[in-house]
Amino acid sequence: MKMDVSAFVGYLEDANRLICENRDYVTRLDAETGDGDHWANMNMGFSKLLSKKESLAAMGLPDLFRECGMTMMSGVGGSAGVLYGSAYLALSKAFAGRDYIDEGGVVLYLETQAEAIMKRGRVEPGNKTMLDPLYQAKLSVEEALKQGVHGAALLEALKAGADQGMRATAGMPAFKGRACYRPDKGVGHLDPGAVTMEYQLRAFADKMLEGEPA
Repeated sequence: MKMDVSAFVGYLEDANRLICENRDYVTRLDAETGDGDHWANMNMGFSKLLSKKESLAAMGLPDLFRECGMTMMSGVGGSAGVLYGSAYLALSKAFAGRDYIDEGGVVLYLETQAEAIMKRGRVEPGNKTMLDPLYQAKLSVEEALKQGVHGAALLEALKAGADQGMRATAGMPAFKGRACYRPDKGVGHLDPGAVTMEYQLRAFADKMLEGEPA
């Protein structure tokens, strides 16, 4: 189980495809509790990333993460750009000297992003944000490893955790963004940032699953 730079660029393409395919759904979700621009912001960021895919593929992994961070920070509007940018810049430091993400690096990948988002965004799990699927994916992978789960089953645990964390946001009151000013604080609605984060985690796991025995 290894994701090198080439595979990571392929993951970015897959994540972008999922986001693009769900344009109307994500926009509708955001319009229900926010200002309706989350999909457009994420699409802009990924479009800028993929406009650089040839140069990204020629970089080492830490430099790729750094470039992703700077691009997302400048290319995604609102708080999401800053949070994704911070997460990628933290990954650049965490993966210094590494050429790929292996099974042992999956937890580092998830944990590093979660910690960066919590610190920069001043959010915690349960705050109805993009953090929730990411943090639950991390917990699920950690628990699976404790139980001796490896390979494809470990990546399925990652996907299941991300899905669980995303779906849980429907029952959470919002602490950030426009939804927190609604009388219902967005309870009953999925957080759109959590939805697009789940798309990315799913695409990440699926890319790592390529070539793994079932």
